Amino acid sequence: MQLHNYFRSGTSHRVRIALNIKGLPYDYVAVDLRREQHLAAEFTGINPQGLVPALVHEGKVLIQSPAIIEWLEECHPLPALLPREPDARARVRAMAAVVGCDIHPLNNRRVLEYLRHEFGCDEAAVEAWCGRWIAAGFDALEEMLAADPARGDYCFGGAPTIADVYLVPQVESARRFKVDLSRWPLIGAADAACGRLEAFRSAAPGLQPDAA
Repeated sequence: MQLHNYFRSGTSHRVRIALNIKGLPYDYVAVDLRREQHLAAEFTGINPQGLVPALVHEGKVLIQSPAIIEWLEECHPLPALLPREPDARARVRAMAAVVGCDIHPLNNRRVLEYLRHEFGCDEAAVEAWCGRWIAAGFDALEEMLAADPARGDYCFGGAPTIADVYLVPQVESARRFKVDLSRWPLIGAADAACGRLEAFRSAAPGLQPDAA
């Protein structure tokens, strides 16, 4: 497998975590968003959308991190990232979607670059924008975690699920945008539990080869 990705991309981060949990080796192919490599023909020939990540496997290209992670779960079901029961699976998917659909799209790089260049936002305004939408999503997610009487160390149960795979990169982004995380203790506890696992630690942005 080849993972075309960028060290600080939240979507790339979550795919790295999923690959690590599954124990699947891959070649790290850096796509430098700072140098606009994602817009060059070399990469758009892989993903016409010009977005990371893209996973290449046996000549096939997979794009969009939700589709990649679901594909990994279907093709490599153990260790499982989804519980067995349909209601529990829906709950875990909903928590992942809070991040993947409602938080991350509003603070990813192309949106922030648009705010900077088209609306003249300075970094304080950009951080305020990110903090507003991260807080709204984390408020809801904290309530979801609190409402689960069987909650374990992670977002759901005693092992990481796709909810944690999505959450940890978003917590990383929240720290980067100077969001005070102390108001969400359950999110903090889940993030800390994940941080004790090598699969999560080795996927961290600062440890990737293009982070320098």
